Amino acid sequence: MRPLRATVRLQLHADFTFDDACRQVDYYAELGISHFYLSPFLASRAESAHGYDGIDPTRVDSELGGEAGLGRLVEALHAADMGILADIVPNHLAVGSENPWWQDVLAHGRASEYARFFDIDWEQSGADGKLLLPFLGDRYVQVLEDGELTLAWDAERAAFFVVYHEHRFPLNPAHTSALLASAAADADADRDGLQPERVRSSEISHEERRGDDPLIAATLARHDPATEEGRARLHALLERQAYRLAYWRTANDALNWRRFFDITELVGVRVEDESVFDLSHAYLLSLVERGWIDGLRIDHIDGLADPRGYALRLRARLDAIAERRQELNGERRNEVRRPIYVEKILGDGEHLHTDWDVDGTTGYEFLDLVSGIQHDPAGREPLARLWREISGREDDFSAEVQAARREMLEGSLAAEFERCVKAVGALASASPATREFSLPAIRRVLGALAVGYPVYRSYADQDGRPDADAEDFDHAMQMARSQLSAADAAWLPLLDDWFGGKAPNDFDEPERQWRLTALTRFQQLTSPLAAKAVEDTAGYRSAVLLSRNDVGCEGAHFAYAPQRLHEANRERLERFPRGMLTTATHDHKRGEDVRARLAALSELADIVVPRMQAWACDQRLYDSRETPSGGDRLMMLQLVLAAWPLELKLEPDAEFASPDRQALTDFADRIVAWQQKAMREAKLDSHWLAPEETYEQAGEDAVRCALSGGDLTRELAETAALLDLPGAINGLAQTVLRLCSPGIPDLYQGTEFWDQSLVDPDNRRPVDMAARREALEGAEMPASAWKHWRDGAVKQAVVQRLLSLRREHPSLFSEGEYVPLQASGAYADHVVAFARKTPTQTLVVVVPRLSTMLSASSLERELQWSDTTLSLETLGLEGTGDAWLTSAPVASPARLSLQQHLSDFPCGAWVWTS
Repeated sequence: MRPLRATVRLQLHADFTFDDACRQVDYYAELGISHFYLSPFLASRAESAHGYDGIDPTRVDSELGGEAGLGRLVEALHAADMGILADIVPNHLAVGSENPWWQDVLAHGRASEYARFFDIDWEQSGADGKLLLPFLGDRYVQVLEDGELTLAWDAERAAFFVVYHEHRFPLNPAHTSALLASAAADADADRDGLQPERVRSSEISHEERRGDDPLIAATLARHDPATEEGRARLHALLERQAYRLAYWRTANDALNWRRFFDITELVGVRVEDESVFDLSHAYLLSLVERGWIDGLRIDHIDGLADPRGYALRLRARLDAIAERRQELNGERRNEVRRPIYVEKILGDGEHLHTDWDVDGTTGYEFLDLVSGIQHDPAGREPLARLWREISGREDDFSAEVQAARREMLEGSLAAEFERCVKAVGALASASPATREFSLPAIRRVLGALAVGYPVYRSYADQDGRPDADAEDFDHAMQMARSQLSAADAAWLPLLDDWFGGKAPNDFDEPERQWRLTALTRFQQLTSPLAAKAVEDTAGYRSAVLLSRNDVGCEGAHFAYAPQRLHEANRERLERFPRGMLTTATHDHKRGEDVRARLAALSELADIVVPRMQAWACDQRLYDSRETPSGGDRLMMLQLVLAAWPLELKLEPDAEFASPDRQALTDFADRIVAWQQKAMREAKLDSHWLAPEETYEQAGEDAVRCALSGGDLTRELAETAALLDLPGAINGLAQTVLRLCSPGIPDLYQGTEFWDQSLVDPDNRRPVDMAARREALEGAEMPASAWKHWRDGAVKQAVVQRLLSLRREHPSLFSEGEYVPLQASGAYADHVVAFARKTPTQTLVVVVPRLSTMLSASSLERELQWSDTTLSLETLGLEGTGDAWLTSAPVASPARLSLQQHLSDFPCGAWVWTS
């Protein structure tokens, strides 16, 4: 495969296909990218905007161009010596008529050859051995009486099915003949009224029938929901199927199949079963064998029953392919192995397991590190005080997470919780020693343990709990014990035992399987519980500063010392030297440069906090003192300041020009869309399941007033301008750190210019490639582009220069030792510096942090470093260091003056070669 140097994440959909990606190959090759990191491209739902709702893993999505389109992209990439990193989704598929395997299960039930493919509990109490389908807009009887369920004929498949709006529910094929026979029997009973052709039609096999066949028409008429008799027959027919239709609101209470999080349209796949793995991966691996795919990114690996087992099985398949390709093509034995990356949110202090044989995570933890070191710890208290005063809520993010976890167990994840309770209950009832562990007690104890679990999940398997998980499990036990009565807490050691304290393999069947099932259900519960509670709830309830609430961030930690970044970089180099590094993803809540500007706000708290306090109570914005809530007001104000469009400049005392007014309207539209999602995710005053339109309208009205173009808009613009330069400097610093730290840097589409996007779908808007191409063709050096930094070309120049450095000196990044460097002088605490070192080359990287202290004013591009210097003596350098970002080389191999080298451009990188 081609050496993996840097990736660009591209979001494929019907409006950006393989052919559209082909047209960008030359641009990204010139930029220095080695691989296209593509969103899922196997068949997904029609008009899917993202590909995570797959329907058929045995083919490429036709809307993207099908296999032929993928082949054209592969050819174009290979011609440029580039490759593909593919995002795959093994955990789930979308339900519905487009999914042939799901439809087969609906038609045949447990007899379907795909029944074991999906994670279905056919024995769940109350389901009567049926698959529960909560897709109706009202109670079943009401929907039936309203005539919304109708029988229809599929001429192509020669089968009847039930229609409900966009849904198609197949019938057991054995029922087709019976339905036609019943219609024919009715016809025989009334033969005097039959036309000759209708009599003859009863002798035709149902496979040969057309939609206008009289018996088909008669069958449909017999099940017409407009009549009481027809509804009775249709109900009786549905009762004989392998599924039961239900009101959608019952999904959280009675679902008997595993979902992706709480999304009932996505069903869990039992990929831990080797036959299921083979069936769902055969086509994908054939693309690898053809040489079309160089590496894989595994979506939501924590959702799988056995992440380690899955990763090892996948690695074994990739290794076998490499051996076969070597034998057929004579490829060298020392070729770089195909990487496997796992989408994994690492909790505070958590480390990716080293025995999975993967190459690292997709890099959320790096995003957290860079964001953390760019926040001024001194800004936390004034911002927290403002939050408490205006929102009326505490500033303890961990407490918000705990409360949200409890709500999830009682609400959107209740069905998943009950499945886990059932599994533990089965284990408890199997022995006289534990059968007094009643279901109510299990709910209390299990719930407390799940709520207290500090990370996404543990990774116990048939061999028990790994040592790496012991500390997290102990923490959960302590948290649970503090919440439970003494009687309930006495059961905790038993759960410790069952959830991996003892290896299931040490027990005979059926206890071995009961233990495996119980611990698997627990692990598949805590993962969505963490995601829903942290990312999709607490992150929208607690906002001391929104930049610390993003995906992968530790919201309980406002700021980090640079040493934390250095330690993590050293550890990654040792354990996962090819781990992915990212600061922007398709899942981020705020674009990387919005976070950079919010971080700058932490440095300006003394100035900004009083203004936000006044705006939060400003009658020009709000008709009511209570609506929207203080928390929603502060979040809106933070986002308006941080996402303020850089091209939207206000001249002093001048009216807004017409283009600026349109830009304000467009900006307001984006903020309103973000705010509605934020309100519903918070689940406090509105909710996805029950939107509070009056409340949401009050929030929208405030946004429209704030951005109407009047005096208040000018006040906001003037304050937003204070974030411009420090935010830009932070943005450049995080770019340099991502491109020079140990690992493989990932660029999210379009973020080589300033990324002021918001949560999806805002972060998936079309990218202005023409502007980026024009800037790249200009080949401007970063220091020169810094003079007109607002257009974003300076960020692209930094990306291009450092990717060129990675291409010219690959060993520096694949093998280079990581050496933290310490500055001295007046602003030593405002420096983050390190070296990458091989026997023949040394790279020195320096970026600023908390840069407002280094500027004479918010409009000053030049930084004042005074006597701050960086000692290079320990590196043993000789000669001159060549500059890659700034204009001047470093002549002294012992000392680097920041005033001399970083005053006209904030970031530096120099290379010494011996």
